Amino acid sequence: MGVYAAEKLISQARQLAAEYRRTMGKPLPGISAEIAEHDAIRLLNLAPKTEERGGYDAIDPARGNKRIQIKSRTIFDESKSGQRIGQIKADQPWDSVVLVLMDEDYEPYEIYEAEREDLLEYMEKTSSNRARRGALSVARFKIIGRLAWTRENGIEPEIWDNQAG
Repeated sequence: MGVYAAEKLISQARQLAAEYRRTMGKPLPGISAEIAEHDAIRLLNLAPKTEERGGYDAIDPARGNKRIQIKSRTIFDESKSGQRIGQIKADQPWDSVVLVLMDEDYEPYEIYEAEREDLLEYMEKTSSNRARRGALSVARFKIIGRLAWTRENGIEPEIWDNQAG
């Protein structure tokens, strides 16, 4: 399948997911993860993983084939606190986690990256059972991680400066 076909399918998936939520009052299961993986790979110049092994979703060829796990969260109501991301599995092979934040139309507006060492350190020292199991809030991930991309500015140069030019 060509690149154009994938872009068109993702665009249609965004529209379907947003309309499903507006009509049914709940999100369409699993779709945000697929959209986020596509967006992270495209927006951060990553490459999809080639191995079947789990633990990560993409590699960054510009940073020594760094293994990147991709997580997503669609924020429907920014006034609600306690938004959580999917579980981060410490026993899997990965070097960093990228969190794609999407709006109610499933369009990305921010992407954060957190390094493995920083996430594992927080998970080990916290008293929260959820965090020790790898279930973090969006707010905590933002504190631990760094802003890597924004809708307004694209790739943040201080984080991804190795990919400029």
